[in-house]
Amino acid sequence: MTKIEIFDPALCCVSGVCGTEVDQALVTFAADFDWAKAQDADIRRYNLAQEPLAFAENAVVKGFLERSGADLLPLTLVNGEIALTGRYPRRAELARFAGISTFAAASAPAQSCCGGNTGCC
Repeated sequence: MTKIEIFDPALCCVSGVCGTEVDQALVTFAADFDWAKAQDADIRRYNLAQEPLAFAENAVVKGFLERSGADLLPLTLVNGEIALTGRYPRRAELARFAGISTFAAASAPAQSCCGGNTGCC
């Protein structure tokens, strides 16, 4: 199974979706992250302020920070290799990284109150 790791910049809380001025990119990514977890993706998120050892103990992340600095976070690793820097992955990218389909979730027909029969409500 593909392992996806997201290394966040220092955020005020674990998700980053807190405070009075919430970044819409964080809100969207939090929803996409939860979606990927619900699809059984092997995905994990690390916050620099909350889990600095995760950054220090990962040679790829440590080297990235030494070369580029924390300004280019978030950093996305797929199976230990850099896949994306400077922004959060979109849902379609998470699906591609994890090898899961976005089609099934996006195209599931909505259930009506009549169980699919038309004109009965």
